[in-house]
Formats: sequence, C-alpha cells, structure tokens
Amino acid sequence: MNVWFSWHFWSLFLLGPPPDRSDRCRFCLIPIFLATGVLLGSTGCQTSHWLVKKQDAWSVFGHMPFQSESSIDPSERTHQTLKRLVLGEELEEDPEQAFAQLQKILQQEPSAEVLYAYAEMAYLLATTVEEEDEKRAFDLYVTSAANACEYLFDERFHATRNAYDPQFRGACDLYNHSLASAMRMINHHGGLKPGLQHFCNVGTESTLFRISSQVEHLKQDNIKKLDFVSDYEISGLPNHYRTYGLGVPLIVERRPDNKRAMLEKHYPPGLTIPVTAYLRVSTHRKSDADDTTIREAVLELHNPLQTPNVQVAGQWIPLESDSTTPLAHFLDHLDYTDVSAATSGLLHPDESPHPSGLYMLEPYQPGKIPVLLVHGIWATPISWMTMFNDLRSIPEIRRHYQFWCYFYPTGEPFVYTAADLREQMIQLRKLLDPQRAEPALEQIVMIGHSMGGLISRLQSVDSGDLFWQQVASQPLDVAKADPDTRKQIERTFFFRANPSVRRVVTIATPFAGSDLSNPTTQWLGSKLIKPPKIISDSLMKLNRENPDLLREGIADLTPTSLEMLAPGSAALKALAAATPAPWVSYHNVIGRTEQRDFLHKVTGDGDGVVSVASAHAGDAISEIVVNADHQTIHSHPQTVREVRRILLSHLSSLQLTKEEQSPERFEAAAAYFR
Repeated sequence: MNVWFSWHFWSLFLLGPPPDRSDRCRFCLIPIFLATGVLLGSTGCQTSHWLVKKQDAWSVFGHMPFQSESSIDPSERTHQTLKRLVLGEELEEDPEQAFAQLQKILQQEPSAEVLYAYAEMAYLLATTVEEEDEKRAFDLYVTSAANACEYLFDERFHATRNAYDPQFRGACDLYNHSLASAMRMINHHGGLKPGLQHFCNVGTESTLFRISSQVEHLKQDNIKKLDFVSDYEISGLPNHYRTYGLGVPLIVERRPDNKRAMLEKHYPPGLTIPVTAYLRVSTHRKSDADDTTIREAVLELHNPLQTPNVQVAGQWIPLESDSTTPLAHFLDHLDYTDVSAATSGLLHPDESPHPSGLYMLEPYQPGKIPVLLVHGIWATPISWMTMFNDLRSIPEIRRHYQFWCYFYPTGEPFVYTAADLREQMIQLRKLLDPQRAEPALEQIVMIGHSMGGLISRLQSVDSGDLFWQQVASQPLDVAKADPDTRKQIERTFFFRANPSVRRVVTIATPFAGSDLSNPTTQWLGSKLIKPPKIISDSLMKLNRENPDLLREGIADLTPTSLEMLAPGSAALKALAAATPAPWVSYHNVIGRTEQRDFLHKVTGDGDGVVSVASAHAGDAISEIVVNADHQTIHSHPQTVREVRRILLSHLSSLQLTKEEQSPERFEAAAAYFR
C-alpha cells in the first residue's frame, strides 16, 4: 500500500477535533471526510502490474548460440561432424538432403556426435520452414527434442557421456528450446491438451507425440488457459524463483470442477498453477512394412512444486521450473486491487463486492501442513504475496507445507471475524477430511499480521464468557432467545481453542491496542465504517426480549474494528485474559523503526502504528524485533527468515510427545468438531 496514502489517511483521522468539542466543531470536518472519500476512491482504481508481457512471444527464448537469422549455420562441433561425414559441401548446397543423409548414417552407425548433429540440424531446419510449413516445423522440433533426449540418456552412450562437455550442456538447451517451440505451435491451434496425440514424420522416422497430465487437478477438462512462463517478465514481486533443468515451465489457469462445487469455493477465482512440461522419449522403436521406425514420446505435465525431479534412465533429473511467474500472473488478473478491496472491506464490510472467505493458494495436497495467513486491518491477502513467494521457494517448506489465506472485510469487529474464520476452518476440515484421519491437518500453523494476529490468537484460546461479560450483565443461559439468535450470539462471544492449531505467529500485533485508535479516530470511524448488520440485529432482538440483559445501548455494543483496537478496549482485555491452549506454541515479531515522523509521535516507540510495548507477547517462546514499519514488516527479509525458522522448527518437533497424546486434546477436538 502506498506509504504516503496510508500516512495521509491516518493523518485525516488524527487531525480531527478532540472528543470534548461540540458537534458544531465536528460538523466542520465534513470536508475532510469528503476529501478522504475521494482519495480512497481514486486510489482504489489504480492498477497494480505484477508482470509485463514481452513483445515477441515467438522469440522469447532468444536464439541458440549457433542459430542464424537467415541460413543453416550449425555449431562448430556439428560442422566438424558433417565435414567428417563428407556432408559439409552438401550442407551448403542442399541442407534438407544433408539432413536426410545424416539420418541414414545415424541409423547405420549410431554415435553421440552424430546424434547431437542430427538433433541440432532438425532444430535449424525447423526455424527456416516455420512460417511456410507449420506441420513440417512441428515434426522437426519434436524430432530435435527427442534426439537431444536420447543424446542425454541413451544407455549406448553412457561410457562416453561427459556432463562437463559444452556439447552436453548444449543438448540440454536444445531439448528445452525445441520442445518449447513445438509446444507453442500446437498450443496456437488448441492442440496442447492432455489426452491428445500427434504424429510426427521425418524421413524414415515417425514419432507418436502424446500429451499426459501427471497433475491430479489438471486433466483435460480442468485446464482453462495455458501460457508460457518465458513470455513474461516479473515486475511486482521483489524476488523471482526458478530452478534449472529439463522441461518447459508453464502457467496453467485451472477451470473450476463443478462436481466439487463446495470445495471450489475455497479456491480463489483465476487460480494459476506452475507446471513443467517434460518430454519422455521411449528408446524402444518399432518398424513397419516400409522400414519406417516408430517410437513414442509422451509430453508429461508435472507440478514442479510437488514433483521437482523425474526419473529417467535410472537417474533423477531436475525439472526446469518457475514458481513466481504463475503467481504474478494470478495477481495480475485479479478483478480487484489491494487498495480497492481493502478500502471496501474497511468502510463497508457488509457490502463489499469482493469474495471474502478461507482460500487455498494451491490445490489441496493431502499430507502437507496448512500455513494459514491472516491479513491485518485495511489490507487483503495480496499483502502476503511477497512472503508466500519467498517461503514457497524453499524446498523443505514446499515439500511439507501448503498455504492457505483468510480474506475478510476488516471493518468488522475482529471478534466477529475470528468467529467467522473458526466456522470456515471447521467446514473446510469436514470437506477435506470428514473422518478426521489426516494428521497434517492437525498441525496448522497460523500467521497473522496486525489485527490478523488477534484473529489468529483467538483460534487458540478458551475465552469462557469473558467477551460476553463485556456486553451483558447476566449469563446468556438465563436469556430468552430463539435458537438462531442464541447460536449467533454464542459463535460471536464464546471461543474454544481449535485443537488443530499448533502454532501461532503474530507480526506487529496490537495486543494492548494502538494509540491511532482514539476517541477522535473512533468517532470518524463510526461515521465512515458500517458495522456488520447481522451482529446488531441479533443483539437488538436479544435486547427486546431481555430488556435488562445487556449493559449498554445497542449502538455501543457493535463497535467497529477501529474501536476494538483502542488501548484498554474490552475486547483486548478479554483476549488477554483468555486461557491459551496447552498444545499451542506462540511466536512473535515486533516492528520498530528509528523514524520520528508524525505517526511515531502519536504511537510512540514502534513501527508507526503499534508500539513495541503493545506488540510484546508475554507467552511467546520466541520474539524478535525487526527494523521495519507496520506496512512492510511482514514482507521484510528478516521476518521471512524468522517464519522460515519457525516452520522448519515445527517440522523437527513433530515427533509425538506424551503431552500431545494426552486425553485433554482429544476431548477438546471431539467437542470442537462436534
């Protein structure tokens, strides 16, 4: 979020009249409200660009070192091989004839040098005929990739194969470039789909080219759109993560599975998945009556986050991959921006058009531990994308964790939001694991920034009637209420620890409130922010049937999120007094900068919004201070490293202990999911 914009917004709040001034003075602030509204609206219309498309989609790989724009100009090693085979002059006069002769020689006297020259010549010929004969070019590209693969893995050349030879490395590039070019051609005509097959004929050699998805969630009907990673440049994320090997990195946008409609609600619209296409070439050939040899080449689509290596000829081969560009592509095609959605959720929580809920940032993977990211006030899950991108690049974390996020309108009181998250976590667990037999779902790690830290902590405590006592003078049990109203009140004011949450990481969290929430900002917030109607309706109905039950007027019982974050607020006191679950470990990150600007003068020593004292967590088993402001602390490299350490530490502690096997936790789980 724009730092100046954030400062200006809070400045407008803070420059209002003190609470003891007259309404006449407050009325003078209407122009400030209008100016703020205009600023919010204009900022929300800005577009964030996360990646840029390259100009020429057909030359995104550039050229091979030996490639010429206008003629067949092979590499020095291939040129030498052709001269040795007395094909040098024929190459100059008739490249196609030289290529045909080379094919015959390869079939009669196979060698690694000839095989490489043949693969290279096939690639070069394909580039010269691509515009005039696409089918011929496609056949040649596939032939080039298939023979480059044989050069790399055929057992016949094992004794002489040298991974340090530049030609070996060139064969890897030739494989990737040729395969990418072939895939582009069939994708241009809609033929790059699992289940389809194509025949490639080059001289006396035929290749059956089949396409097969190795990704459970990406069969033919589940692929909505496919793009090539190399068509784009990253512009909106600080780090670009790639791995190097064989294959062609792709961006695949998945199509929702209508047969699993309930689960699809937990995938964000337009979710993209990193995929790598690997061409597996069979060494077994068949011959037909015309002496044409036929072999099979299967284009396998893999998710490199789950399958970083493939086994070929008895060895594990790393896949070329890119996890950042598909993420940037997803973010770039969202139908909202971070600021617009955050502002809508803050000011109009009941009317925000943006899809709030509990989302999985990747298709669900049984056996992997969920890391649940909860954003703070005036933010969206987009604010987590830098950390998500960084953490997912770490192989050990990628191997054992999957990432979820909670998107919510931040104008809601955080207690109500925490109740909604609790319900969504229960429902998602029932969808994913109705028998509650998946151990990884018993090890959830929650990470919350700012107000998201309070929401996360509420999933790990037993509050009893602490929150209810803040609004009522009598127990709820004695109240007259219909079942729906009672259920709504119970879910909002009574919390039990989720037995599946094992660690909570809080970042820049105002445990003791923030001085930015003061009488002036609260008054301004009450004018700008509309509290959720469902809470006020339930309390109003309860108040009508029980006139002496509630402590104060209904208007004061439905505070905004800003009012709940005031130092000494009833909600913060209740949360501080709530009993933490014995099976949960807490970690904390505090922001602190040396700046002494306007916000720091108001909030004191801290990150500009939350003071160090307020952000301190007394029961955390680890706590660090990061030199970062409130808006950027959860994407700061030091914070990311700390979260990395915590996640890896969690993995190392997964050996069951007597405490974890105690009846207490199992009884809590039975009651919680009942």
